[in-house]
Amino acid sequence: MALKVAVVGVGNIGNRHLQVYSGRDDVEIVAVCDIIEERSDRAAEKYSCQGFYSVQAMLDSGIAIDAVSMCTAGVENGGDHYKPTMELLSAGLPVLGEKPISNEISKAKEMVALAKEKNLRYGVNLNHRFTPAAWRAKEWVDAGRLGDLNMIDMTMWINNPNETSPHFHMRALHPHSIDVMRYFCGDVEKVQAFYKKGKGRTIWSNVQVNLLFTSGVIGHLRGSYDGDFGRGSFGLETLEVVGSDGRFILREACEMLEFYPRFSHEVESYAYLGGMMSFNETFNSRIGRWVEQNAAGVAPEEIQGSGAEALKAQLVIEAAIKSWDTGTVVDVASV
Repeated sequence: MALKVAVVGVGNIGNRHLQVYSGRDDVEIVAVCDIIEERSDRAAEKYSCQGFYSVQAMLDSGIAIDAVSMCTAGVENGGDHYKPTMELLSAGLPVLGEKPISNEISKAKEMVALAKEKNLRYGVNLNHRFTPAAWRAKEWVDAGRLGDLNMIDMTMWINNPNETSPHFHMRALHPHSIDVMRYFCGDVEKVQAFYKKGKGRTIWSNVQVNLLFTSGVIGHLRGSYDGDFGRGSFGLETLEVVGSDGRFILREACEMLEFYPRFSHEVESYAYLGGMMSFNETFNSRIGRWVEQNAAGVAPEEIQGSGAEALKAQLVIEAAIKSWDTGTVVDVASV
């Protein structure tokens, strides 16, 4: 039986979710919803489903829905997530939200808590970890191929000229960076951050963050909205994890993978594992996994890229902002 899905917020990202769903035989798109009526009408016609202008109207319609993609945007790309997510969870519907989960930690905690209270599956589209190359690298880490992990280094920069809130860059872009770092090294305990405004910028468009993980691994994040150095619209993403016996490097949006053993020159290289050629394709693997886990009826705590994990990433981001504001090393638990 096909999973009956709805999509709330049908701008660019919401339409990407719809494209993925429409390409799957195990999914039926039953509803779309957007407060901009023209968007809802357009999507409803394109995907031959019912269109609504509010979440409550969609819920009141009585239409059967198994899961919802929640793709609203708002301030710092996360400002409009809270209200519709709470409405959907309150109605007992599993939700796949967009990142960031919320730029207000109190609201993020409420959403995660409500999903737990109602025993609902709640995921967030942290799609960079959902690639064949990232999965292969995680298998190496879990199998001990790298030995004891020592260091992790992440660079993510794109060209985004938008001038909104002071920390738009950190809050909108780096849920991805932090989540991928946590995917391999676990929880973050302390952070120290430094920011710089790029030429002509009013926002903090460049950041360097030092991280201490609970495991003892030390890490570094370098990010910028002043990037795109001849690498296409999504610029450059590089992740390096270093252990006692070897290291690996993931390039671009976790698409290409290299392994370097410590005591050998026999480097392994894997280009575009699973045929994944671009960042845009990561939506297929992430949303596909969401569909599979819902169809299988997995327990909410087994959801990969969960709301709880997105909250942990957001706590690190807010700790980095607090570090810069106060000039101190910040315990993530204090945020």
